Amino acid sequence: MYIAIAGNIGSGKTTLTEQLTKRYGAKAYYENIDNPYLGDFYNDMSSWAFQLQIFFLGSRIQQTMEMLSSGEKNIFQDRTIYEDAHIFAENLHSMGLISSRDFDTYMKIFELTTNLIPQPDVLIYLRASIPTLISQIKRRGRDYEMNIDEDYLLRLNEKYENWINNIYKGKLLIIDKDVDDFVEHPEIIDRICEQLDSMVGEK
Repeated sequence: MYIAIAGNIGSGKTTLTEQLTKRYGAKAYYENIDNPYLGDFYNDMSSWAFQLQIFFLGSRIQQTMEMLSSGEKNIFQDRTIYEDAHIFAENLHSMGLISSRDFDTYMKIFELTTNLIPQPDVLIYLRASIPTLISQIKRRGRDYEMNIDEDYLLRLNEKYENWINNIYKGKLLIIDKDVDDFVEHPEIIDRICEQLDSMVGEK
């Protein structure tokens, strides 16, 4: 079973990954936040956007290939390669922070790679409002996230909704984090597991 967890910055991906991994006795693959360009990017997006995204793409490609060849029965992945392209790189391109030439090069690499790997059995999308995202970002207190602009998060949310509604074609489980707060109400995890088991079992 290969389950991927998608969502905006601060939506609770890592927390949900941890809880589901414990529940299923599974292997978790977390987003690599040790990107050497991340701090520079949040301070000067226009200078570091392309380098940031290329590093993330390469890291995600390596992680996905290792994950799928690991032989693990159950795998949970915190953030996907699809988000790198359809959310973050596309958003930076639309903001004028990545040139069209660089974006075209990026997308060619992305498309070549994703043709070689399977989609998740189920993609969990954590939908969250801007106040919920901001609250979580402040709560976890990562220095490099303290300067994230609310408008930036809003643009990412819009990209996520477009991707989920118009682009992604696999099995999808949407969780409204504003309503179903699995951190405050752990019993919600039981329902999520029931839904996952049912969806994975469907042909």
